[in-house]
Amino acid sequence: LITEWLEDGAIGTVREVHCWSDRPTHSGKLPLYWAQGIEAPTDRPSVPDKMDWDLWLGPARKRPYHPAWSHFVWRGWWDFGSGGLGDMGIHNLAPAFSALRLGAPTSVYATSTAVYPETLPLASAVHYEFPARDNTLTGGPILLHWYDGGILPPRPAELEDGRELSREDGLIFVGDKGTMVVEGWGGESPRLIPESRMQSYKRPAKRLPRSIGHHAEWVKACKEGTPTRSNFPDFAGPLTESVLLGTVCVRTGGMKMLWDSANLKVTNVTEANQYLHYEYRKGFEL
Repeated sequence: LITEWLEDGAIGTVREVHCWSDRPTHSGKLPLYWAQGIEAPTDRPSVPDKMDWDLWLGPARKRPYHPAWSHFVWRGWWDFGSGGLGDMGIHNLAPAFSALRLGAPTSVYATSTAVYPETLPLASAVHYEFPARDNTLTGGPILLHWYDGGILPPRPAELEDGRELSREDGLIFVGDKGTMVVEGWGGESPRLIPESRMQSYKRPAKRLPRSIGHHAEWVKACKEGTPTRSNFPDFAGPLTESVLLGTVCVRTGGMKMLWDSANLKVTNVTEANQYLHYEYRKGFEL
């Protein structure tokens, strides 16, 4: 739907994208979905019965059991997860990567709350630049901005007084002829703003195939050899690469990093490259 509207020229040439999630907070408030921005606990509770802690750790470095980094809440710890950006970025940014065919970024910089040795910061803003793409939707480099932990993007000038952006998840496409807001993380409810623009917009006919669901697509690909909508080379790979590069930027202090995607290397901040490779624990090597 978003792609069809953009290709219809609903907002003209896209030049900037803003995307956000409230994770790890609940709409910017406590309690947290999972902990970030904290020191590691020092107490040593017993491993629960029937839990194979060594197997649960898998390739991660050996550490004592603690519920703070076990089921679900592992997302905020550097050894296991990638925070709000890693958890929700792959969902919320997907419409932008799909519609604009962004590929990999050329640079990224970030700001955040305090960064701790073992956990991601409570909130961050990550800013990417993508090169001009060979399509009619962008026409030049694209700036993409990510916000998490309760931070919202700048309020669009076209948004009516009294109308608020979702504090949970959302996406804004900024074009040279208008602005599109997508609230939630499914990408299924785009709206042109202001609402008067939405009401006067003549929506294009549906012409692109709809997903049958990513689980069903995966099974279909296994059986028939057909590509999925989230295939690795065109979509899932560049999206994941971009999300993880953003977390590396946050971890190294947020300074602007120049990215060589072909060689998977940061060219100007050498200390960042240590976080691009993972040392698998013995017995769990690939």
